[in-house]
Amino acid sequence: MPKSVDVAMIGLDTSHTMVFSQRFHGVEGAPRVRGINVKRVMRFPSPFQTEAQQDERQAKLESWGIEVTTSFKRAVEGVQGIMLEINDPAQHWKYFKKAAELKLPIFVDKPLAKNLSDAKKIVALTKQKRIKVWEASALRFSPDLRQAMKEAGEPELVNIYGAMGKAAAGSSLLWYGCHTFQMLNQVMGNKARRVHATEGERGVVTTVEYDNGRRGVIESISGIWNYGGRIHGSKGIVDFKHGGDVYGKLMPALRDFFTKGKIEIPLQDAYATQVMLDAAEKSIQRGKAVTIKEKL
Repeated sequence: MPKSVDVAMIGLDTSHTMVFSQRFHGVEGAPRVRGINVKRVMRFPSPFQTEAQQDERQAKLESWGIEVTTSFKRAVEGVQGIMLEINDPAQHWKYFKKAAELKLPIFVDKPLAKNLSDAKKIVALTKQKRIKVWEASALRFSPDLRQAMKEAGEPELVNIYGAMGKAAAGSSLLWYGCHTFQMLNQVMGNKARRVHATEGERGVVTTVEYDNGRRGVIESISGIWNYGGRIHGSKGIVDFKHGGDVYGKLMPALRDFFTKGKIEIPLQDAYATQVMLDAAEKSIQRGKAVTIKEKL
């Protein structure tokens, strides 16, 4: 792989398009992550950003030397990688299908898909096309989370708390609660067996049961923007609170993916997280625990 690659970003309805472009290009005082050149960004209407808001973002990107287009064909012309930076999960499968046809490396920004059915199709098409694909929340890379995992040892009981913003369309738990679910998956792995979730005025509380009596509890809380938790492990009990630069460790991982082909978070982990989210939503709807039957 070359030391520097041109990528296309698909989507202008998320702030991540702006943040990632700013850092890859090292503009407006942002710490530069060398190796990636954002060649073009594609925009399209979205319930998550008005056209006027996207106009403002387009003007900013163009001032950084990044072309903005409404054409997918133009956006991906001559690039070596694709980043699906789409806030609306309902659009992920649609644009993943287009991107997969090019057989280029693809990063999918959180969450993987709008539902489990679309997530299955993304995984299947990835295998069929034999392409490199991954998806992750930046919270998986939290240094505080990673340090707590190291100090606690093998996890037995885990509590995670974090934000649950209000989605402009679709499920808020899927759209924003996915951060806390990804944090739990990072700690506990892919062997969730049973999920029970309850929803109240302040958000959603989800209990996830694993094999050998292990358990995780996720508090997805409306009205807060902090993340943290506690890990009861084989070495002890460790509390942690995420602080500092939320994107600091994700950015080098993105660079290494496109320049070296290194996948930091296996796609199976993203799929396992989607399975948990799907089970949590079903549990809320049914008012009882849901057993996970998917092979993880």
